[in-house]
Amino acid sequence: MSGDRVSPAGSCVLAIDQGTSGSKCLLVDAGGEIVARGGAPLSEGHPRPGWVNQDPEEVWQSVRQAVRVCLSHEDPARVLAVGLSTQRESYLLWDRASGEAVSPLISWQDQRTSLGDDLRQPAVAALVRERSGLPLDPMFSASKAAWLLDTYDPGRERSARGELCLGTVDSWLLFKLTGEHLTEHGNASRTQLLNVRTGEWDEELLRLFRVPRAALPEVRSSNGPFPALRGLAPLPDGTPIHAVMGDSHSALFAHGAFTPGAVKATYGTGSSVMGLLEGAEGLDPGLCLTVAWSLDGRRQLAAEGNIRSAGAALRWVAELLNLTPGELADLAATVEDSPVTLVPGFGGLGAPWWDEEAVGLISNLSLGTTRADLAYAAVDSIAQQVADVVEAVNRSAGQLGALYTDGGPTANGHLMQRQADLMGTAVLRSQHAELSALGVAHLAGLGAGLWDWGALRALPRERQTFRPGLDAAARRRLRDRWLAAVDRARLRSSPSALPALSPSVKGL
Repeated sequence: MSGDRVSPAGSCVLAIDQGTSGSKCLLVDAGGEIVARGGAPLSEGHPRPGWVNQDPEEVWQSVRQAVRVCLSHEDPARVLAVGLSTQRESYLLWDRASGEAVSPLISWQDQRTSLGDDLRQPAVAALVRERSGLPLDPMFSASKAAWLLDTYDPGRERSARGELCLGTVDSWLLFKLTGEHLTEHGNASRTQLLNVRTGEWDEELLRLFRVPRAALPEVRSSNGPFPALRGLAPLPDGTPIHAVMGDSHSALFAHGAFTPGAVKATYGTGSSVMGLLEGAEGLDPGLCLTVAWSLDGRRQLAAEGNIRSAGAALRWVAELLNLTPGELADLAATVEDSPVTLVPGFGGLGAPWWDEEAVGLISNLSLGTTRADLAYAAVDSIAQQVADVVEAVNRSAGQLGALYTDGGPTANGHLMQRQADLMGTAVLRSQHAELSALGVAHLAGLGAGLWDWGALRALPRERQTFRPGLDAAARRRLRDRWLAAVDRARLRSSPSALPALSPSVKGL
């Protein structure tokens, strides 16, 4: 994976991270240091309960603005290559000829799509899980694709002729940057239309969700090849794109987790717990099978648990209490323990429950409940949900030795300590908040010849360690209280167990 150009002194790679709440841009030098940053916020709309839209053109313009800000005091000629990290599962439809969006971007958080009785048949659900590696759930792109086509091309005539393009955010941005309809393996594996074992669009899945193959992009490896970019000032046209990954996948790469055994949690609007696999069999039913990345056509599989509401729960409670998220975190830290429990099932619950009918719930309220109790419950809900997924990981591969963490909410040391306490496992927090961008910077640097694998592994990865401080009995008490609240949110009266133990899976 060497580049065609010789790296001049001072050469850098530019990483673009397009997320749910905004777009970020990093300029990274040969020592792995961030030398410049840029960013642009992004709005989202809620036209109906359960619906979450974003404006595709605003997404594109936020990327352009983040790049301009990042390079405002830098020489664009220093940029050897670009890497692109994106939010996943969000889906849109656009016109191939004009390049204009036909639909809004339906967010991965969106719950407008219903999964009909024909899909819910056990044999069909099992086939979808076997082929795609994903449980039937509206979070994934396939049901969004069906809704978009039913709404904008109900007869499938234009999409069947390839006049309309369907795609995730990486596909939309690659089209804007290069004019070609492409997607990357990891992002494609989150659509529920890709056969995760073959790496190709699956004809049976396309039939089930009524998606014409002509409307889908060509699937490429995470390191390409991709066409050179154009129209992204101040970068010169012809700057190569050497890396594209989903944001969670990119964060795993940035942790240096290149071999099975390491597991990380990325905290953002939602949260993703992911670790590489040696084999695909025997995975716990609470986890997904996905493509972490594909290098030169060789796919690396991973296990993943997806949590819908992490930072989103903090923002919701902060707005409710008329606080900033930072003020909310400070208020939560004033409480040592509280019986108040928030289950943020705003759009159902993701891993390991995969229950779209679960509801948001605050329990154990009393006349003595304070604002600080609610703040505590919001922070605690993030750590408890990650602990749910880590328990599924432990059932698959044995007790996890440590959990790597990254993302904006990890700046809250109280949250990280709570996470270690609830899991009984050390938490290794990255000192970099922008790992989703750093991962594609690292991969783009490999492609550009800025470093080789040895130099990449040797790049500094500063971490802070949080060690569990609770005994087993106290930990069990806190977990049982949480699981009782989850039962209520799932409208169950008796304590529910996490999904049943599955045969062990190698290398997680």
